[in-house]
Amino acid sequence: MFSSKKDNALLAMIRTGQTMTGRQKLSLIVQLSIPSILAQLSSTLMFYIDASMVGSLGAQASAAIGLVESTTWLFGGLTSAAAMGFSVQAAHFIGANDFVKARQVFRQGLMATAVFTAILTSICLLIARPLPAWLGGGEDIAGEASLYFAVYAVSLPVYQIGMLASSMLKCSGNMRVPSIMSIMMCVLDVAFNFFLIFPSRTVAIGGTEIYMPGAGLGVAGAALGTVSAYLITGIILIWFAVYKSPELSLRREKWVFAPMWGYLRNAAKISLPMAAQYVMMNGAQIVSTMIVAPLGNFAIAAHTFAITAESLCYMPGYGIGEAATTLIGQSIGAGQRGLTQSFARMTIFMGMAVMAVMGLVMYIFAPEMIGVMTPVEEIRTLGVDALRIEAFAEPMFAAAIVGYSICLGAGDTLIPAGMNLASMWMIRLTLAAVLAPSYGLQGVWMAMAIELSFRGAIFLFRIFSGKWMKKVHVK
Repeated sequence: MFSSKKDNALLAMIRTGQTMTGRQKLSLIVQLSIPSILAQLSSTLMFYIDASMVGSLGAQASAAIGLVESTTWLFGGLTSAAAMGFSVQAAHFIGANDFVKARQVFRQGLMATAVFTAILTSICLLIARPLPAWLGGGEDIAGEASLYFAVYAVSLPVYQIGMLASSMLKCSGNMRVPSIMSIMMCVLDVAFNFFLIFPSRTVAIGGTEIYMPGAGLGVAGAALGTVSAYLITGIILIWFAVYKSPELSLRREKWVFAPMWGYLRNAAKISLPMAAQYVMMNGAQIVSTMIVAPLGNFAIAAHTFAITAESLCYMPGYGIGEAATTLIGQSIGAGQRGLTQSFARMTIFMGMAVMAVMGLVMYIFAPEMIGVMTPVEEIRTLGVDALRIEAFAEPMFAAAIVGYSICLGAGDTLIPAGMNLASMWMIRLTLAAVLAPSYGLQGVWMAMAIELSFRGAIFLFRIFSGKWMKKVHVK
């Protein structure tokens, strides 16, 4: 139910050094990518549905969530960075058939990330009240924006450990359980939001009027719905990884609380560049929000909705990227250099092809994608223009997404992080600041499309130059 025998057999070929045909490699990429793509899409749909439900409350509620959304991404990114520092090591050990060390890494990761997320949660709660003013939001949306962010902060501890468990399972080759949990999270989020956002009302279904109870909490209800979904699925992921995973289960392991500094140092080498990147990249997103904020609440809402709608198109790239991280990590652990390079080329071209198609879909259906989320015509017009500008950059965006995931699988995070940061800060923000006063929100999205195309080009160069494979050690 939770893993495919065919997946396991093909992954075993990597670990045992067997020669794989092109068809077998493509089959493995597709089999690992599809569950991950479905998981990414379901997560995006969750935000899409959130935005649609809140959007029905009006522009002010949408702007309140949009104002702090990039900050929630920042802290979510830090939890992801912390998790990847340990899961990439686990992928290398699993590729080398050393499951004892993989479990040791998992155990150290659970303890280290628990401490880390306690610090993050404290920071979030401290800054929740002044955050909207720091981001340039008006007093009319500050209260709801602060409340949304504070509720989100409460979920971080379970979200962090769930993220670690999910990341560990994926790097072991088990994409199915995290994918099922992502879909479940989406379903739960919709259900919780339905009752928490809206007040009690009568709903007509098939000509029959049914009374629906509701809490009528608005923006706070959206936050509580999302947090509740995070908590339930996070607990299930932790349970499965600790008790049921063949490669990772700690059920019969002796629990050692003493730090194992080798694993922690390796995790820091992988995670710190990622964390710095997330801080700077999300800092750039926050600066971008500050550039958009003076354009008014319509522009803030349209910017947020367009980002959410676009993510439906680029999430397949992240799904393929996750498969690439697993395949690269295990191939390196198995010492198969040629196979590692082959997986790198195949995954990056697959990502570009899939996202080129998704870009075309986004261009054609932009009015429908934005229209679902808001009834406000001014927001719709701005959002459609933004999506159609961005559609042209999707293939190169895929090159950046999958290229970075390939480097991550090899534990190569420092230079790729620098590439992302230089591109974002030197090109996107500079262009956005120049173009926004003259072209409004369209100028901000023109800057984004130009920057993503440039970033994709430099990641293509790095992957095909082979420099990302220079230093790889499994200890």
